[in-house]
Amino acid sequence: MSRDLLGAWSAWRDEYGGMMHLRIWPEHQVVVTDPERVRELLVDHHDALVRWERAIEVFAQLHGHSTLTSEGVAWRTKRHALQPAFTPKAVQAFLPAMAGAADAAFAQWPRSDAAWPIESAFTSLGMDVILRMMFSSGIAADARDAERAVHEAAVAGNAEMYWPKSWPDWMPWKGKKRRALATLDRLITGHVRARMDMPQADWPQDLLTRLLALHIEDPATWPLKAVRDECMTAFLAGHETTAATLTWWAWCMAANPAAQAAARAEVDAVLQDRAPTAADLPALDYLGRTLQETLRLYPAAPVLISRRSVRPITLGGWHLPARTIFAVPLHLMHHDPRWFPEPDAFRPERFASDAPAIPRGAFMPFGTGPRVCLGQHLALAEMTLLAAMFLQRYSVDVPPGATPPKPVFNITLRPETPLVLRLTARVR
Repeated sequence: MSRDLLGAWSAWRDEYGGMMHLRIWPEHQVVVTDPERVRELLVDHHDALVRWERAIEVFAQLHGHSTLTSEGVAWRTKRHALQPAFTPKAVQAFLPAMAGAADAAFAQWPRSDAAWPIESAFTSLGMDVILRMMFSSGIAADARDAERAVHEAAVAGNAEMYWPKSWPDWMPWKGKKRRALATLDRLITGHVRARMDMPQADWPQDLLTRLLALHIEDPATWPLKAVRDECMTAFLAGHETTAATLTWWAWCMAANPAAQAAARAEVDAVLQDRAPTAADLPALDYLGRTLQETLRLYPAAPVLISRRSVRPITLGGWHLPARTIFAVPLHLMHHDPRWFPEPDAFRPERFASDAPAIPRGAFMPFGTGPRVCLGQHLALAEMTLLAAMFLQRYSVDVPPGATPPKPVFNITLRPETPLVLRLTARVR
């Protein structure tokens, strides 16, 4: 499993079915890949589950006690307070910031490059977008340092998941992780401190101001450390999902020229060479399907954070004791040929309105139940807007001799080696 988690689980699912019991002393783990059982677990039994302690211990090293890592009353309080900032209507207010970041980024991209580092470029753009939404501040000159720190923190965190305890970070061989955590903490804490040094009347209307308003109203519940933790989670989750998905989407567009041409034709017809608005996004139907199919093939979070049952539950006729660990590998569910014929093929038409119905629970790139991703509406709007603006300006092709990128699981799903594509500016 430590060598190839998704490959191991895929082989065992094919042999043993949609619920697999793994005995990993001292734990009992059940891997659930049947859509009906997954929804039963995450929706019907949500109040009997907490997140796997080891995963939360690893995530908390960076995220602190944010909505991602909290449980019980603390989680409900944080989730309820943050929910209004991430509704579909609230997300619309951020679209101009997204478009501004895209304009600034694309103005710096070359008109032609035979091997453009598109993964790095989309990661920088994703960071710029979330920094503008959170802090009303564009990406700084040290963007490469932040990008490298995110990657190194993810690799270190993923490796530590396979051990019952972590060695202290001061151990000599953990220098990369120490530097990565320090880089990210300086970035987020620096923005929070700078805002606190400003007159409150000058605070811009962004996510940090909303969080600081909670701090001012109820400092006991929302100390500055809690504000920092939520900012860290919003920064990491807010750019990583978008950057990873747009990276894979760019590959899918390059490898499927007909789909790229169809998406571009729709963008041209709907937008008429102007920036997208909130009203335009629903009309970009085919573009949305290409993004959905990308999320199916390459879910940014291919395995949901594992859950532990706090009391006995019955799942699919099986009676499972308290303290059972449950894992939900979305990647396996999205590649199940029973729900998605030829599961490795890129077929946006799977999501057309007249396509055969996909079983409920078979496709859920943002999870489901009360713990569904808080930022799902923001992510979908951002990805659609950035993809549309990209297609207005560029086409991408697979460089000669290039092979399909190998997906690697390090908390999120990224190519094994940084993705490069041939980039060509459109004549406008």
